[in-house]
Amino acid sequence: MGQDCVILGAPVGTGAGQSGCQMGPEAYRTAGLVTALQNLDCSVTDLGDVVPQMTDDVVHELTAKNLEKAIAWTKALEASAFDSFKSGQFPIFAGGDHSLSMGTVAGAARYASSIDRPFFLLWLDAHPDFHRLDTSDSGNIHGMPVAYVTGQPGFEPFFPTPTAPVEFANICMMGIRSVDGAEHSALVEQGVAVHDMRRIDEFGVARPLTEFLNRVSAENGMLHVSLDVDFLDPSIAPAVGTTVPGGATFREAHLIMEILHESGLVSSLDLVELNPFLDHAGRTARLMVDLTTSLMGKTVMDRPTRSY
Repeated sequence: MGQDCVILGAPVGTGAGQSGCQMGPEAYRTAGLVTALQNLDCSVTDLGDVVPQMTDDVVHELTAKNLEKAIAWTKALEASAFDSFKSGQFPIFAGGDHSLSMGTVAGAARYASSIDRPFFLLWLDAHPDFHRLDTSDSGNIHGMPVAYVTGQPGFEPFFPTPTAPVEFANICMMGIRSVDGAEHSALVEQGVAVHDMRRIDEFGVARPLTEFLNRVSAENGMLHVSLDVDFLDPSIAPAVGTTVPGGATFREAHLIMEILHESGLVSSLDLVELNPFLDHAGRTARLMVDLTTSLMGKTVMDRPTRSY
């Protein structure tokens, strides 16, 4: 029997600079996410879309866009993530722009802390998303989730303070190839492990990923994977508003997912930044579904252990 999965739609579009990500959850459903998982003997419950409790509060002090809505989404998704872990299920958060991870990662980290296990984060993205509210030129909140969940200053008193801030040493970023100056300085200062595409070209994806997973295993950690469409090269995944050339290939992405499955360490997953309005006949949505099934155990061939 495969994983006991729960799908939570997160139709968040307010954190991105281009409209369309709010249609992501339905695109994943249309692309057959539930059926694909069931074909792997996973038990799947689709809980529908998370609904935030919007308020009439208005924040005037900052230039960040749609701040009130981002705060509401963060609160709702943090609670939903925490509750899904309490029920013993593997949550898949189908988004939605990457600002949704402010809630999902914070909720997952809070649950890990509640059962006294260290929390680890694998960030598969073209961008580190390490801006604070006061460093972002665009004001787009989808560029801020990692700074938020690690407890960086400037988000209070607007956002709820993360109960269990993610430790910098427990983050692994892969596929990075677009970094602003403020983010670069902060990443270097905090010592976050960043495996950009230059390093992947030199060493491949298996070596840095395996080293990271060995740490997660040694410390009995919980591992959350946040997969951004723009981690992939736009030639194979065009449906994203933040395309950056030179991304992960089809083979590299599937290899990462298969290694993650074989590790048995992943406890939750974000699927983010899919913009169906920019897709070509569902091509990107289907690829993201395929990658999810690789994470859950689908391979071209079984690979039994052999003695030589």
